[in-house]
Amino acid sequence: MSQLHFFEEQEGLSFPGQLIDYYPRFLEEDRAAALLGELQRDTPWQQQVVKMYGKTIPSPRLTAWYGDPGSHYTFSGTRFTPLPWTATLAKLRQMIGASTGLPFNSVLLNYYRDGNDSVAWHSDNERELGDKPHIASVSLGQERRFDFRSRQDHHNKHSLLLGNGSLLLMKGDLQQHWEHRIAKSARPMAARINLTFRMIH
Repeated sequence: MSQLHFFEEQEGLSFPGQLIDYYPRFLEEDRAAALLGELQRDTPWQQQVVKMYGKTIPSPRLTAWYGDPGSHYTFSGTRFTPLPWTATLAKLRQMIGASTGLPFNSVLLNYYRDGNDSVAWHSDNERELGDKPHIASVSLGQERRFDFRSRQDHHNKHSLLLGNGSLLLMKGDLQQHWEHRIAKSARPMAARINLTFRMIH
């Protein structure tokens, strides 16, 4: 399996390469397509209500939270109680652990139905994740642009296209100093599911 650091993919970027590893072909295309269809069909998706800029609005994507017993997670004012691991998700966790050498006890699934679905600028810096969390992000389906910006200088921005079957590992102090998002798109977009594996403490 090939591994590409962020700065090797796109010449001229100054993003700290030690904060991200990108595996563009973590899953074969046919396996990724089958997994996308299975998760679309079998996941008990929910549309959360989130607080943004002082307002309470429906989340512009669907979500599901799985994990070991006790791996509760609070995000945007919502407390997630984990669903038990499915055989498919447990196998994917095992694959990621074998590839990265890292343990994960939970996973957040995000379902972007089309280009109108998105996630706003944020950092995954909740206290349950610890100071320097490792987050392994698997992308299925539609390729989407993943944007980063410095929390101290919003003009310092970078982007990476997350392809079908790819694995992005975020690590170090990235969550302390950088924010990320999936922006809305005016272009026609097919469905995408993103799975972010985490370690809840």
